Amino acid sequence: MSASRVFIARLVGCGVFDPAGDRVGKVIDVLVAYRKTGAPRATGMMIEIAGRRRVFVPIARITSIVPGQVITNGLVDLRRFTQRGQEVRVIAEMLGRKVTLSDGSGQGTIEDLAIEENDRKDWLVSDLFIRRPKTSNTPFGRGATEFVKWNQVTEDGRTEESQSAEQLIATYSDMNPADLASALLDLPEERMIEVAEELDDERLADVLEELPEEEQIEIVQDLDDERAAEVLDLMQPDDAADLMQNLPGDRAEAILDLMDEEEADDIRRLMSFGEFTAGGLMTTEPVICSSESTVAEAMALIRKKDIAPALAASVFVTLPPFETVTGRYLGMVHFQRLLRYPPHVRLGTILDTDVEPVLADTHISKIHRTMANYNLVSMPVVDSEDRLIGVVTVDDVLDHLLPDDWRSDDGGETNG
Repeated sequence: MSASRVFIARLVGCGVFDPAGDRVGKVIDVLVAYRKTGAPRATGMMIEIAGRRRVFVPIARITSIVPGQVITNGLVDLRRFTQRGQEVRVIAEMLGRKVTLSDGSGQGTIEDLAIEENDRKDWLVSDLFIRRPKTSNTPFGRGATEFVKWNQVTEDGRTEESQSAEQLIATYSDMNPADLASALLDLPEERMIEVAEELDDERLADVLEELPEEEQIEIVQDLDDERAAEVLDLMQPDDAADLMQNLPGDRAEAILDLMDEEEADDIRRLMSFGEFTAGGLMTTEPVICSSESTVAEAMALIRKKDIAPALAASVFVTLPPFETVTGRYLGMVHFQRLLRYPPHVRLGTILDTDVEPVLADTHISKIHRTMANYNLVSMPVVDSEDRLIGVVTVDDVLDHLLPDDWRSDDGGETNG
């Protein structure tokens, strides 16, 4: 049975199902349209289906809304979502807006709102969950919350700018970086930049790694040099180098001068290589061990949370020093091989020397073929003296093989 009143923030992420019970996608947002009189009317939902495509499901095609799920009549228009002029997205545009209570008791900020089905089967905005301003000057605590009816408030403004970026970030708090990047791409440009700037440094670094080049540049151009340096310090060196290559030279150098010296040196080295070469693709932070290290020591390194999965797939063995640029490259050990040996075994006795390292100027076409032919997750990159300078991983290769707009909802496809 359908609920008669639903709070929108609780719907985000809920599964959308067809009448047979098969999952169609998940709820991303609810759209409402303002009317000349009365409360705004819900027009439908933006849902995400396979391939991260965002589509619109009219409210008339939604047969049931129950806790945790939405049921449709099975008819889903696969054309990419386009917001109409009179429509407003609740999550992206309304949460965080300021309202004034008509009883003269002051203002509040919208933290959630409910839509309710009336006798004519229309879903109208009914209740608001608002937070009052703090009443004390202490830096701790927050204002009181309360429920009010839509007709008991007046919105202070309907512009996107009136929504608190902090409120939108709170709504997105549980998203992984890739999903958050997709959500930001759905926002108008100014709103995307505003929300991105409010993210903490680590979260922003993770999101920038997932965004297309154009949006990366727009966001970084709006950061001051000190903040940009802090964020780029936290990014993977290869992703940071790709971004820096697209900034004006003077700005890139100013940011590099403010970064951690080792990180800046890595990025400068990566920027010196051609875009379509192993050096231009590689990351400079693989997992590196000595030949005397044990299986147990190697396993402890790849278990670290901050090691990317593609980098954790292999351990690279060199002579000292054990940071790039290393001593002479000796070989690698895949993590599956580590699992087959006792913890005390030395890595030098189980090296895989069949995978030939490539030079930094090796063209990516050769890397594509080699990784495909040998089912590799990563490839070592060495200099002319056989010293390990980096590793090309499968995700680096995919970024170059996929079309430029692969992060968009429909991956560049069109539907009639």
